[in-house]
Amino acid sequence: MTSLHHSAAPSVLVTGASGFIGSFICSEGLDRNMQVWAGMRSTSSSQYLKDPRLKFAQLDLGNYETLCRQLRAYKQEMGGRGWDYIVHAAGATKSLRREGFFKTNTEGTRNLVRALIAEDMVPQRFVFVSSLSIFGAIREKPYPYQPIRDTDTPRPNTAYGESKWEAEQFLGTQTGFPYVILRPTGVYGPRERDYYIMAKSIRQHVDFAVGYRPQDITFVYVTDVVQAVFKAMEAPDTVVGRAYFLSDGLVYNSRTFSDLLQQEMGNPWVLHIKAPLWFLWLVCAVNGTVCRWFGKLTTLNLDKYHILSQRNWQCDIQPARRDLGYEPQVPLEEGVRRSVQWYKSAGWL
Repeated sequence: MTSLHHSAAPSVLVTGASGFIGSFICSEGLDRNMQVWAGMRSTSSSQYLKDPRLKFAQLDLGNYETLCRQLRAYKQEMGGRGWDYIVHAAGATKSLRREGFFKTNTEGTRNLVRALIAEDMVPQRFVFVSSLSIFGAIREKPYPYQPIRDTDTPRPNTAYGESKWEAEQFLGTQTGFPYVILRPTGVYGPRERDYYIMAKSIRQHVDFAVGYRPQDITFVYVTDVVQAVFKAMEAPDTVVGRAYFLSDGLVYNSRTFSDLLQQEMGNPWVLHIKAPLWFLWLVCAVNGTVCRWFGKLTTLNLDKYHILSQRNWQCDIQPARRDLGYEPQVPLEEGVRRSVQWYKSAGWL
């Protein structure tokens, strides 16, 4: 495997570059003096992609023929060769309809891989950012729960998880295509919007939790995911075709995150509400339906119900430590501190 530090600056394409994780991957690539191409749709925001060293690649992952044409043009621009590395971080985490997840997460991945092969642009390493969500609610009895392992069979219970699992399965059918899959648990940090909603709620003095059975939660700070991405690029070829869980290596109860947010925001008084699961289901079902009628994206829908009601988010990161040399650097307390600081400086809080 070629090291990232050879004389000619290696090139990397990051799909989903305008997204939360993608924008951080781009920054790290630039810090490593790589030639970074931000792959995105023409409609995506470049708010966090202002560095003048960045190159942009407009890619239509939804249309195979168009994508082939676009890739051909970029190959020509690069002197007849493709990118050394590709990080496929593009993906839909929200969609009005179930099909939207599959169009972006499954079809988009399929189109990209097939087009790269067709245009003779297979990279040295293709890193696919998947999700722990592909496993759904497993190992939830008895308590204490056991970590989800890579030998477990995925049973996704959300459209998002299903679409990512189908993309993984597609990659598994490719021979001679050097992919590595990363499956982070809940990723948080500056610019992230879902955990920000919790911070906003606490600032408004309400912490809402659901379910009465114990819940074990895991987190991973965005820069630790980025670290794993570059380690997956540099790792020997023995990692090709494998999938790795990412977390900060610790397990938290359902109150830890909100307690740390509260502490970082100067301990406002907070009303802690714990609702039964049936109540959450009702709220998500009604809100999801109404928002679909009005064509409005929402966080609270039945997919979100399955995520919030899941009790066991433990996962085994030993293989990532062993094979990639992955070592989480940011524990939750430090990560929450950095996130809240950023939310404040950006005027979100």
